[in-house]
Amino acid sequence: MAAERITKADNLVVRIEAENGLVGWGEATVAPTMTGDTLAGMVAAVRQHMAPRLIGADALDRAALAQACRGSIEHNGGAKAAVEIALLDLVGKHLGVPSVELVGGALRRSVENMWLLGNPDLAADIAEAKRKVGEGYGYFKLKVGVKRVEAEIEAALQARAELGPDIKLCADANTGWNARQATQYLRGVEGAGLLFLEQPLPNDQIQAMGGLNRLGLLPICGDECIAGADEVLALGQAGIVGGVNLKLIKAGGPTPLLRAAALCRQLGLSVTLAGKVAGTSISAAATLMVACASPVLDWGVNLTHVYLAEDAVFDPLKIENRQVLLRNTPGLGVEVDEEAIRRFTVS
Repeated sequence: MAAERITKADNLVVRIEAENGLVGWGEATVAPTMTGDTLAGMVAAVRQHMAPRLIGADALDRAALAQACRGSIEHNGGAKAAVEIALLDLVGKHLGVPSVELVGGALRRSVENMWLLGNPDLAADIAEAKRKVGEGYGYFKLKVGVKRVEAEIEAALQARAELGPDIKLCADANTGWNARQATQYLRGVEGAGLLFLEQPLPNDQIQAMGGLNRLGLLPICGDECIAGADEVLALGQAGIVGGVNLKLIKAGGPTPLLRAAALCRQLGLSVTLAGKVAGTSISAAATLMVACASPVLDWGVNLTHVYLAEDAVFDPLKIENRQVLLRNTPGLGVEVDEEAIRRFTVS
């Protein structure tokens, strides 16, 4: 990405065990430059502020419990998300239903997953994209804001020429540009058929980002500037964004994320859902769950378990024919490998 290259994942995993022996699992990725969450901070938030509200409680009161946990501490969206996800997994298993049924039910049974392209040179990006097309991908996000703008433009145009018209492309600058650079990019990639440009400018240049959106060249997707419903309402009404990237760790869990998604529909904003690089199939299954329940999802999803060298579940979510399928099994639909969890545990 514009500010960093990620080589390892630091994730919080929450395990909730009921008296009947059932276990619910939740997960959130560390995102200090996006949400301010650190691993030690998330662990402390769960152990010191949320766990006391859960121990001895009735898990079937999961909505009230999740709300109590959200109110137990400010910020800490990742920790709050992991706890609510674990509650939904646990209650779904107890009731024998997929967790998606607990958040309103599925509006779709599969979603299209994108693959991130961020190699140092164009040839490597094209080669990787072609390889992934062969593995079932048809949607790619170009990670921009790192090289010269001219090179980023050429990469988008070349990707379209090499991959053909039926492959979906978008771009994400992760706040790496100024308004001049972003404008140059928007004008230069007009022939590339991109779906959107994500967060080209930092949050302290939000009005300038609105100017980019109003150019009408490409919809501007808000990510770092969007947490939940409050930002969706403010930036959507002001015309600063044409769509948003919603994440469980930013919103603070499935319930507030779906509230923000419903507001997007009212405002006519496009939506993509993503995990922060790189969660396991636990958080990927949770993102898939809310993606299938979201009232709008025209920009697909970015599930990040696919970048891990090793997952923490026995049967990781798979991409087939450009789609990832919602599993019709109780809870989140993934069986956690507790030995892998123990192996990966650092605190």
